[in-house]
Amino acid sequence: MKRDFSPTLLDFGTLQIYLARHFGFCYGVENAIEIAFKTVEESRKSGTGKRIFLLSEMIHNPVVNADLQAHGIEFMQDTYGKQLISFDELTADDIVIIPAFGTTLQLEEKLKKIGLQTEKYDTTCPFVEKVWNRSEQIAKKKYTIVIHGKPKHEETRATFSHASSHSPAVVVKDMEQAIELSKYILGEKPAEQFYKEFEGQYSDGFDVTKDLERIGVVNQTTMLAENTQAIADFLKQTMIKKYGLINNVAEHFADTRDTLCYATNDNQTAVKTMLETKADLAIVVGGYNSSNTSHLVELCEEKLPTCFINDDEKIISAKEILHYDLHSKQEQLTHNFLPEKDQIKILLTSGASCPDALVEAVINKLAGFFNTKTTTERLTREFEV
Repeated sequence: MKRDFSPTLLDFGTLQIYLARHFGFCYGVENAIEIAFKTVEESRKSGTGKRIFLLSEMIHNPVVNADLQAHGIEFMQDTYGKQLISFDELTADDIVIIPAFGTTLQLEEKLKKIGLQTEKYDTTCPFVEKVWNRSEQIAKKKYTIVIHGKPKHEETRATFSHASSHSPAVVVKDMEQAIELSKYILGEKPAEQFYKEFEGQYSDGFDVTKDLERIGVVNQTTMLAENTQAIADFLKQTMIKKYGLINNVAEHFADTRDTLCYATNDNQTAVKTMLETKADLAIVVGGYNSSNTSHLVELCEEKLPTCFINDDEKIISAKEILHYDLHSKQEQLTHNFLPEKDQIKILLTSGASCPDALVEAVINKLAGFFNTKTTTERLTREFEV
């Protein structure tokens, strides 16, 4: 049966908010946060007073991470892998939680050498592990792994570590880099130039003259689905162009199904469907360094004015909003973001690492600017019936 991705209308009268059918927390995020707080509670009840650390941010949401820190959890690294607390300070009596993004094999080995138990406190999302498993499967068939992802993202670093332990691996961040990679496959660029152009994005011992003869594409789970598919299709055609094996493509290109997680896929599909509704603007809620949220922003920006905020306080008044610009990487203040008209229509969604409470706060903030004929609570009760 066809799934319904149409948005939910919250009709406040003068204000109409169309809420994406799928938004917010996914299973992986919920599971990771639950394990983290359960660990804190168990430590408190046992009276052991064990120190609890997170390898890095649990997820890319400042509210959630601040809440974890308020409960005594310390972060060992920032989101880019910069060390905040040295591993030398750890003891076997400490607890170190592996975040939902997963971690590299090297860091996991470090924890085990210290004597830390990693399995119980590993919150790696099962869909991230699915990518690792897919990589291992095609690596066993002697394919090089091409990872579509952001090279500095925790998940990509973890996936690269796992993939490169089984076969040669290289990261491409977008179609532009995929196009450049194809030039090395086709011999259109000198091999030695590859090592400078893709510095920090290929595995040790990578041989550009041999390791691009058989490839398979996997992805960082939060990337745009159509972008990953476009890159895979392009590289597949590149192999056909070089080897001419239209009927035997598998000899040089692995048949990998899309490795995007269901929640990311559903959120993206829901946004695309939501954008079929005519509206004055879109608001996307989530952490500014959240990959999956930024892609939702990109989808909305293609259709209408879009404001990317990380909490309701960024809506200063009915006239002003402080929102994040993906291109300048800075917050900017926009005046008169709400048009002066009898009825305003707003599209609203959030990333997979954004708590529902933040979305509700944004709805209430917006509704508070108008003489509405109903309340959020009343509308919620209507949908529950």
